[in-house]
Amino acid sequence: MTLAHFLDNLRCADCGALNVLWLDPVRALVECRECGASALTVPDTDDGRTA
Repeated sequence: MTLAHFLDNLRCADCGALNVLWLDPVRALVECRECGASALTVPDTDDGRTA
C-alpha cells in the first residue's frame, strides 16, 4: 500500500473533472479517479535549488 495525496483544485486533462486527481509519490504517478487516466511525473531532484 502506498500513500496518495489528493490534488485540490486541479482538473483532469482527459475528462475535465475537477478535484479527482491523486498523486502517488512513490510510483511518481498522477491518476484521475473519475476516468482512470494516469500520467508519470518528473521528480524535482535538486529540491528546487536551481532558479
